[in-house]
Amino acid sequence: MRYFNNKMSTGIGTREEQIGRLAIELETADAIVIGAGAGLSTSAGLTYNGERFEKYFFDFAKRFGIRDIYSGGFYPFPNDEIRWAWWARHIYYNRFIDAPKPVYQKLLSLVEGKDYFAITTNVDHQFQRAGFDKKRLFYTQGDYGLFQTEEGSNGRTYDNEDWVMKAMEAQGFVRDENGVFQVPESKDIKMQIPKELIPKCPDDGSAVTMNLRADNYFVEDEGWHRASAAYSDFLRRHENLHVLYLELGVGANTPVIVKYPFWQMTMANERAVYACLNYGEAFCPGEIEDRSICIDGDIGDVLRKLKD
Repeated sequence: MRYFNNKMSTGIGTREEQIGRLAIELETADAIVIGAGAGLSTSAGLTYNGERFEKYFFDFAKRFGIRDIYSGGFYPFPNDEIRWAWWARHIYYNRFIDAPKPVYQKLLSLVEGKDYFAITTNVDHQFQRAGFDKKRLFYTQGDYGLFQTEEGSNGRTYDNEDWVMKAMEAQGFVRDENGVFQVPESKDIKMQIPKELIPKCPDDGSAVTMNLRADNYFVEDEGWHRASAAYSDFLRRHENLHVLYLELGVGANTPVIVKYPFWQMTMANERAVYACLNYGEAFCPGEIEDRSICIDGDIGDVLRKLKD
């Protein structure tokens, strides 16, 4: 593995020139490898604080002092009825509704019909909701739409959509004209679910948890391994071709999944190009500066300019 020095670059040329180069790469590359992090979903409006949080979690904020959706996932709630009421909302508003802004759809319009594959640390399923080919996706860190047993000992995951819908109804949320659950005007909602609705493993009745990579018990099920193998095969088949490694909104939390491998693969293949779109964190190693595109800004805005 090649190790880079500490010199980082923001790319060569003005922002407009780099956007122009990226447009050309999207058209001419033999293959496009998309690597997506939380910044992509944030650009699409799936924010974890501010207006969305205050609208759907106002009661949890008032009672427990929780200030954002992310930290609420770690809060030590006093009982399972309240904890699973939180998680029903957490899952629903980040997995079973479309993102407020069509950023994923813009991305799809730029790569549709091309030879692409996407790897993401996001667990919100927005790639598939936007119409991306399921066989060209690898969700490395799990899926809000799946449960697993607490210790993951059976290696299985379980779809939770039916449970989520029942748990939302039990809290008093009502569907709007588009079928999306909303807080009623009276704001009369419950901050708990009935005890009988607490989810259990359908196989043995044991306790379940989210299928998210938070500890050593994370289940990499059959679907996970199938997607991992498809991603590895895609990289192998294109390793010496003109490949565009398109990194979108990847921060510093898990750089070993997308960012560092993209840098390494670009360095190893003289025909490859690395592109980084990120708000405030668009940079590349100096060693691949001449084959890199670094665009600082909102991803949705950049994709719109590319499309236009």
